[in-house]
Amino acid sequence: MATQARELPPKQELPRDDGDDYEDDEDEEEEEGEEGWDDWESDGDDAAGGSGGLLCLFCSARFDSDGPLFAHCGSVHGFDFHKLVRELGLDFYGCIKLINFVRSKVAENKCWSCAEISQLEGKVPWAEDSYLKPFMEDDSLLHSLSIFDDEEDEDCGMPVVTGECSVGNGRSGELQGNGLNTIIDDCSDISARFEKAVTTESNGGDNNGSLSEEQTDRQLKITRASVTAKEIKKVDDNYFGSYSSFGIHREMLGDKVRTDAYRDALLDNPSLMNGATVLDVGCGTGILSLGFSSAKAGASRVVAVDGSAKMSSVATHVAKNNGLLYDENANTEQKGGPQVISVVHTKAEELNHKIVVPPNGFDVLVSEWMGYCLLYESMLSSVIYARDHFLKPGGAILPDTATILGAGFGRGGTSLPFWENVYGFDMSCIGKEVTGSSARFPVVDVLDSKDVVTDTAVLHYFDLATMKESEMDFTASLELRLPESGAAAVAGVTWCHGIVLWFDTGFTDRFCKDKPVVLSTSPFSTPTHWSQTIFTFEEPIAITNEKSVVGSSASVGSAECPAGTIRSRISIVRASEHRSIDISIETTGISSDGRKRSWPAQIFNL
Repeated sequence: MATQARELPPKQELPRDDGDDYEDDEDEEEEEGEEGWDDWESDGDDAAGGSGGLLCLFCSARFDSDGPLFAHCGSVHGFDFHKLVRELGLDFYGCIKLINFVRSKVAENKCWSCAEISQLEGKVPWAEDSYLKPFMEDDSLLHSLSIFDDEEDEDCGMPVVTGECSVGNGRSGELQGNGLNTIIDDCSDISARFEKAVTTESNGGDNNGSLSEEQTDRQLKITRASVTAKEIKKVDDNYFGSYSSFGIHREMLGDKVRTDAYRDALLDNPSLMNGATVLDVGCGTGILSLGFSSAKAGASRVVAVDGSAKMSSVATHVAKNNGLLYDENANTEQKGGPQVISVVHTKAEELNHKIVVPPNGFDVLVSEWMGYCLLYESMLSSVIYARDHFLKPGGAILPDTATILGAGFGRGGTSLPFWENVYGFDMSCIGKEVTGSSARFPVVDVLDSKDVVTDTAVLHYFDLATMKESEMDFTASLELRLPESGAAAVAGVTWCHGIVLWFDTGFTDRFCKDKPVVLSTSPFSTPTHWSQTIFTFEEPIAITNEKSVVGSSASVGSAECPAGTIRSRISIVRASEHRSIDISIETTGISSDGRKRSWPAQIFNL
């Protein structure tokens, strides 16, 4: 029975920094040609934007300021940054895009010179707004550009870039693109503060004058983007740090339904796992890599990544203590056997910054990425990135399907029965207040199957082998009706107090041909640590299988005119707060004679 909102501990996810055991000599040059699994090397901390000065665009040299850095790029690497800025008329945005573009190409072992870029005609290859996003985490160079310092208004407390707005390709114009617009929209909670700051500074004195509308808009965009990046990093740090608690891992490892499903999928499908190269995204303690993907399942190589520095270290020690840790220093003859596991501390999106990964080099991608209501914590986007960049064409992703299902629940799914009789005292006034609060906040709890009052309906289905990241945001409808036959059939009027959602994930015969497996978090199955997610209506809705009284003037959904169907239009989208989701529910009751009644939309944040 759902009695109170449960605090939501973060689910396991991706990775960030490699351990010292995987660092290689930075002076050692990479061999040309196709990379093999035995040729993997760590790129060291520089790839992650470590401390100690500004990192060169092309090598591991570091500098105290951008002036010496760009001079070095020109003299040593033949890349004249300032010349490109002048010739192409790049503004601040264009410079940011160019730096991120060059870093991305260098990471792909693609070389770019000033001569090549200056000969480009038309739209430059870094014009997309995607290059506004820092390619390298904590890239100090992006915050240290002094090329526009002489254009700042000395009387204004905020830097101002003068001249026309360029889109980074030498042509004037207004910055466009969904990427930046999304950043701005997602920062609505801080927008007012920056707008007030700019307005105050720009109108602060007669000599200061006023900032132009274009300048103000551009400065706000820069400030908001910077703050958004810092907020995302803060949320990620807290998220990965929370997984340093062994209590969370104890709960997940103790979830027999969860762990047995992954064990069966990996160990009971030898045709898939024998000799396979495996990527484990969000490895935690490493149970999937260590116990199920390596020696027992017959994998030839396993790379386990995790964003928690502590858990990456723990997984490394566990692999070593169990004789499964891969030794990079061993010669070819010594490699093989059960020592197949490498543990990398990094995000999945930054794996190729930490180690050299053969393109699409993995046969199998496994991850336990699911959160409450399936999508809480938004880890799925990292799994999709890993699938698209590291999995071989036709490679297996486990699990490969996910389905969100729902049903209506009755009074027993609320806290009302508890508060009506507390050691013989009537405290129903408290129950009503608690239920009212539940209509604004989702409750994560185990719902007793006897409290489910309608048939189960599918809300949304994901094909994890083909879906795009944008499909994580969706709108779909549930149509809920009372069971018409069987033991669950109910005569008369039943009160539906809300909707409960859960998910199933499938290890289907598309990849698990020997033994398909289903992991279910249904209230009709053995409870898991995911429980179910409960959304309470503002007011209960009467529902029945019987026909409504024709000509009744009573409202649909009341005891006098119960609904025959409850239709709920549900939207689940990633929230502006990183790793959260917003859920909106629009509910309509439909009587047997076709009359309808709609209730105000309810908005929940998880």
